[in-house]
Amino acid sequence: MDSTDRKIVATLQSEGRITLTDLAEKVSLSVSRCQRRVRELETAGVISGYRAVVDAAALGYGFEVLLFATLSRPDAVTEFDAALAEIPEVIEAQRLFGEPDYLIRVVSADLPSYQRLYESVLIHLPGVRGLNSTIVMKQAVHPRPLPGRPPRDVSAPTSTP
Repeated sequence: MDSTDRKIVATLQSEGRITLTDLAEKVSLSVSRCQRRVRELETAGVISGYRAVVDAAALGYGFEVLLFATLSRPDAVTEFDAALAEIPEVIEAQRLFGEPDYLIRVVSADLPSYQRLYESVLIHLPGVRGLNSTIVMKQAVHPRPLPGRPPRDVSAPTSTP
């Protein structure tokens, strides 16, 4: 990826509905070359999809919980992952190193609806040893685009003799 590809990605992250003509102008390419680069980024998996950012509360999902799950056995991971994927209220799940094993974002209308989901579905997930719920008070930093530059080099500086 060169600097032009990074500009394309940064622009699409912040302006997902931009026309190809406007994108090409922003990154100083012809429309055909810009389209080619976007397709290459999609094929390479750098751009994995497009979506609208939606206000969960406006759709009736004003209650969010971070759920930490610990599994009872390591061989339950595949089955657990598949079961999580079937729960519409689970909007994100990450496998972690150490304990807990998972961080899961769950949305619901309110506390009673989350409690019903917890008691009827979540505690019955395959391989679960323990669950710990934390209610989200507020979104301090909303999900945002990835930085447009390469990650910082955090390697230790080399000393000169």
